[in-house]
Amino acid sequence: MSILVRQDHGAVAHLTMNTPKTLNALSDEMLATLQDTLDAIAADTKLRAVVIAGAGRAFCAGHNLHEMTAMRAGPDKGAASLADLFGRCARMMTTIQNMPQPVIAQVHGLAAAAGCQLVATCDMAVAAETAQFGVNGVNIGLFCSTPMVALSRVVPRKVAFEMLSTGRFMKAREAVDVGLINRAVPEASLEEATLELAQTVAAKLGGAVRIGKRAFYAQAEMNTAAAYEFTGDVMVENMALDDTAEGIAAFLEKRAPNWQQP
Repeated sequence: MSILVRQDHGAVAHLTMNTPKTLNALSDEMLATLQDTLDAIAADTKLRAVVIAGAGRAFCAGHNLHEMTAMRAGPDKGAASLADLFGRCARMMTTIQNMPQPVIAQVHGLAAAAGCQLVATCDMAVAAETAQFGVNGVNIGLFCSTPMVALSRVVPRKVAFEMLSTGRFMKAREAVDVGLINRAVPEASLEEATLELAQTVAAKLGGAVRIGKRAFYAQAEMNTAAAYEFTGDVMVENMALDDTAEGIAAFLEKRAPNWQQP
C-alpha cells in the first residue's frame, strides 16, 4: 500500500496522504515521499495545480511522536536526528511555496501541529465545515515553534500566539475568518469543491501563474517601494510572453485565447 496516493485529473495532481492509522502523521517516510513527489510535479510543466488531502479520519496530525520519542533516546537526546527531521520538514514546506504550481490543501477532520503548518503553508485551502485546526503541542509540553513560522505568516499574530500558547483548536468557520483557509464547505462536497478550485487555477495560462506565484512570495518579504519596483519588472516579464499577447488580443476581440504553451 502506497503511503501517498497520486491521481492526476488533467492538469491537476491530487495527492492523498495514506496512513490513516497514524492520522497521516508526517513520519520520516511520509516526508521523504512528499518531497520526492512534489519535486517531480514541480518539474512537470503539464501540471498546473496540486491538491494535498488525507485519508481516513483526519487530514494530518503532525509529526509522528513515536518516531520523535525513539530519536530522543539516541546520543545527546537525539539532537542531531531531531534537527535533521525538522530540517527536512522545513524543506518540504518550502518546496510547496517555491514550486511553480499552486498547491491547495483539502482538509477534513483534524489538522494539528505540523498538519496545521501544512495547511498554512499551502497557497490555498478548502476545508470541511467539521474540520478543526490547532498547533497544540503545548498541551504535551512541546511548543509548536516550527509550525509557528507558517501560521504566524497567514493569520494575525495575536490569533497565532493564542493558538500556540493555549493549544485550543479552531473550527473551520473561524479559520475562514482569520485567513487560515479560503472556504469551508459541507464535508460531502469537500473533494468536489477543492478540485473545482484547482481546475479553475489550472485553466489559466500556466506561464502567467508560475511567474505570479514566484513574485507573490518574493514581494511579501520586501518593503513597499522595493515591492513595486520588483513587481514592475515581473509585469514586464509577463507581458513579454507570446501567450499573454494572445490572451490580451483574444479579450479585445471577444474570443477564447489560443494559448500555445502549458
